[in-house]
Amino acid sequence: MDVVDRAIIDALRANARSTFAELAREVGLSAPAVHERVGKLEAAGVITGYHAAIAPESLGYSMSALVGVFMSDTADEDEVANKIAALAAIEDCWFVAGEESFVVKVRVPDVSGLERTIRALSKIPGVSRTRSTVVLSTRFEGRVQAAKPSEPELSPAPS
Repeated sequence: MDVVDRAIIDALRANARSTFAELAREVGLSAPAVHERVGKLEAAGVITGYHAAIAPESLGYSMSALVGVFMSDTADEDEVANKIAALAAIEDCWFVAGEESFVVKVRVPDVSGLERTIRALSKIPGVSRTRSTVVLSTRFEGRVQAAKPSEPELSPAPS
C-alpha cells in the first residue's frame, strides 16, 4: 500500500459515495486506475465494506456506555463472545488485555435500556461481573488513520 492508496482510503472515509472520477481528481490518477486500486484494496481486505453513517440519537438511541465484562476462570471466551453478539444493544465488542476480558459498546434509548442490557450481560454463563462507564458526549469515533504510524501527521487531530 502506497501514499496514493492511503489517499484513496482517506477520500473514501470522507465520502464513501464518491465516484471513481471524483476520487481520481482528488488523488491525481485516471478513473480506471482508481477503480483498479480500489478493487485491489477490497480484494486484500483493506476496504471491508461501505456503510451509511447514522446518528444514533435520530433513531432513539440517546445513551451509550462502555461496559467491561469480567469472566470467571472457567468461562469459555468464544461462548461468552457468541452470547454477547446475540444482544442487540451491543454495538461493538473488543477482547482486551487487562482486568476485563471484553469491553463492549452499548447503545440504548435510556437508563432502563442500559440496566436491561447490563442485566442480560450478567446472566451470560461465565460472566462474573461488569463495570460500566456512561458516555456523556462523543467528540469523535470511528477514526482510523490511513497514514502509517511512523509518518508525520499531515493535519492536526480534531479538537
